[in-house]
Amino acid sequence: MISPRVNRRTLTKQSRAAFFFLLPTALLLSLFVFWPIINSFWLSLHQWSLLETEHPFIGINNYSKLMQDERLWNSVRNTVYFTVSSVPLGIFFSLLLALLCNLTLKGMSFFKAIYFLPVISSFAVLSIIWSFLMDPDIGLLSYYGHIIGFSVTGWLRDTTWAMPAVILIAIWKNVGFNMVIFMAGLQGISISLYEAAKMDGANTLQKFWHITLPSLRHTTLFVTIISIIASFQVFDQVFVMTHGGPLFSTETIVYYIYHQGFELLDMGYASSAAWVLFVVVFLITLTQLKLFNFNETD
Repeated sequence: MISPRVNRRTLTKQSRAAFFFLLPTALLLSLFVFWPIINSFWLSLHQWSLLETEHPFIGINNYSKLMQDERLWNSVRNTVYFTVSSVPLGIFFSLLLALLCNLTLKGMSFFKAIYFLPVISSFAVLSIIWSFLMDPDIGLLSYYGHIIGFSVTGWLRDTTWAMPAVILIAIWKNVGFNMVIFMAGLQGISISLYEAAKMDGANTLQKFWHITLPSLRHTTLFVTIISIIASFQVFDQVFVMTHGGPLFSTETIVYYIYHQGFELLDMGYASSAAWVLFVVVFLITLTQLKLFNFNETD
């Protein structure tokens, strides 16, 4: 029989080994994640401009200024518009593609790869390509639009159509990633449930409504949360395609933070805006978790 002293000694050695294995990762996280987060909050309490040598402490003045900044509120409206439009449509098309790709048809692996290809491509490169495609003078979409008699305008130059164009590209880019997650959820549903429903006379729509959707609740919650977080952080395509224009119609919160911090060099004000974004995303995530609080037996 092994004595308790030997067990404690073995446990101590294992703990020491685990500590040394985790130490490099902990140091990297502390240096490049936790310290910047803490430092950004400290910056938000100062008038910290890179053009000045003195950085006086001003407390919550940056946050008070934010509440009166109309350009910030415009970026908030644009971000909410982007989120409300892109997240439901993205989830719908992702689930639809997952259902189609889950069918056992010949050549389906090829289509899965095609749908997932934009996910592994650079968003900046794809945004440049789409900018050329949507160009009213040299774009292919404009060219074929003229051929079929469609009145083509400069989508990215129009205050009405610029944001829908950005939303369309974002959905196209991310639909493959969410599709894979939904496919994993679909493959986790027991086939016996569908067989029992078939014996009871259920049709395809009834199977989907009473078996597939309820079984995908946790998957849908996960996809919804990560989609909303990603939509509140939208930046790449806005920066490359529109630079927040025309007339700030596509300027999102993250682009506004970039503008304040890296164009105006006001790091204190940009940090305060970044913390407001963090609090908003955190509260939205908590709300979703409360609304979709499923038990393990659900």
